[in-house]
Amino acid sequence: MPDPMQFRLMAAYNRWMNTKVYAAAARLSDEERKRDLGAYFRSVHGTLNHLLWGDLMWMSRFDGGAKPATRIDEAIHAEFALLRSEREATDARIVAWADALGPEWLGQMLEWKSGIDGRTRRLPHWVVATQLFNHQTHHRGQVTTLLRQLGQDVGETDIPWLPGLGTLVGGAN
Repeated sequence: MPDPMQFRLMAAYNRWMNTKVYAAAARLSDEERKRDLGAYFRSVHGTLNHLLWGDLMWMSRFDGGAKPATRIDEAIHAEFALLRSEREATDARIVAWADALGPEWLGQMLEWKSGIDGRTRRLPHWVVATQLFNHQTHHRGQVTTLLRQLGQDVGETDIPWLPGLGTLVGGAN
């Protein structure tokens, strides 16, 4: 079973990368952010909406907070400023959750009914917490590619460049 520190690291990385991605996306016009570029969720804006939706759904299962008010295929916010604001609040929620994680919670089971296929699933918390961060990295990679196609570079994306990493993990950076 993973150490809770792994999830604290990923929560910090997630927040850092989302800040960078949203800063790059903010340099685009609304039309550019919403342009269908052939991605699974069509656009930068559509993919950012999906990422937020997924994070809200998993966090509702983890901390009992609110689920997304929309379906998976609907936009949470059409307006970029509102999407960005909710992203920042959700990242703070994820960091607070990760900071409070202990081995006991990670070893417990989560049971839920999937909205995607209607099946009931039962997996250890550490597996679905890993899914939370894997899902983010997957779709954020898509967004960085879309942003690059639109002339925006988010800069360095690797964990060793995460500001404050040495303090977080007890090393130096």
